Amino acid sequence: METRALIGLDLTELAGLMGALGQKPYRARQIFEAIYGQRLPSLDAVTTLPGSLREQLSTAGWDVGLPVMAQTAVSVDGTERYLMRMTDGETVETVWMPDGDGGERGDGSEAAEEEAGDVETAMEAVSGLTPSFWERRANGRGRSNFGTLAEKGFRRATICISSQVGCAVNCRFCLTAKLGIRRNLTAGEIAGQVVSVLNRHGIQIGKDRINLVFMGMGEPFLNYSEFMKAVRLLVEGVGVPESRMTVSTSGVLPGIEAFARETLRPKLALSLNAGNDQVRAEIMPITNKWKIAQLLEAVRKIPLRTREWVTFEYVLLGGINDQPRHAQEVLRLLNGLRAKVNLIVWNPGPGIAYRQPEPEDVGVFQKMLIEGGIATYIRRPRGRDIYAACGQLKRTVAEESGLVAISG
Repeated sequence: METRALIGLDLTELAGLMGALGQKPYRARQIFEAIYGQRLPSLDAVTTLPGSLREQLSTAGWDVGLPVMAQTAVSVDGTERYLMRMTDGETVETVWMPDGDGGERGDGSEAAEEEAGDVETAMEAVSGLTPSFWERRANGRGRSNFGTLAEKGFRRATICISSQVGCAVNCRFCLTAKLGIRRNLTAGEIAGQVVSVLNRHGIQIGKDRINLVFMGMGEPFLNYSEFMKAVRLLVEGVGVPESRMTVSTSGVLPGIEAFARETLRPKLALSLNAGNDQVRAEIMPITNKWKIAQLLEAVRKIPLRTREWVTFEYVLLGGINDQPRHAQEVLRLLNGLRAKVNLIVWNPGPGIAYRQPEPEDVGVFQKMLIEGGIATYIRRPRGRDIYAACGQLKRTVAEESGLVAISG
């Protein structure tokens, strides 16, 4: 019998299931808490339910249904990449980054303040986004009881989550694009990645500082309803605040417009990667459908929360989009927006004919944006040696001959 996953069902759906099985409505809340709050991996572990109900669910084919960590690769920098296998055998990749990659800096959230650490960065001095760490400490703010992360020597961690098996957007600089698109992930498969990783590391929600970024395989806004359902389950069930989540989109206009209407939503990161439509279309064909001006107009309509800033991701490709004239174009585009920019030095991959920018070009680009009044950071590459960095996820498996990708 094919296993049916309980993870992915919300409280209303669980109540309907309990009704169909002739059970009392409160059993739905018990299951919801067991799956999301306690993060129990199997029905056998849900001891709040009577054995007869657990057997009834099992007989009907139900189980928690968490993705299986089929393989794990560990980087020299501590990053871990997991090949997650779903119940139908499809696989995606999920990444664990102890201490993150600096992606939250400057976005106005609590996570951004934590990213700043014990050092008042140059960007904070320029933009005035956050008070200094030392000032906050003197005022008694920013203290918390730490859980297992502190015991392991980390201040925080970030989980990078996939939303599709493969990707249909076909960005020219991204290895995931070579897979094409196989299918969307369900809300349970998206949220299940998070639960599996939290369990692996024994994370205590409310004590450990955990950030989630929906920047793995796939375009979240091309799987909008399942992505947003996963967000609600992670907030209402697992207990991760939406302010600690960031979703990245390549620029799916209807998705951005729908996102602006959400009352519960993560922070937004838009992959810009060029200051004009011509260059952007060459490296991101989705630009042929939705132009930069349309995307920025939609972003301007998002009702930003207090101290919230929109992040623009910018992958620097040597000789393509990394010159001073390109920085000037970005400055003109983002003028007047509550925006920050994350610069990403392109992460190489086999079969992709780009090159990394020169270090001096990266420095000049950042300096120009900062001097133009745009908060600009360089994201730290994490896990390059295991194909876990931005743009490198491609369902890599380990074989005796080395790391290889699953094709098709």
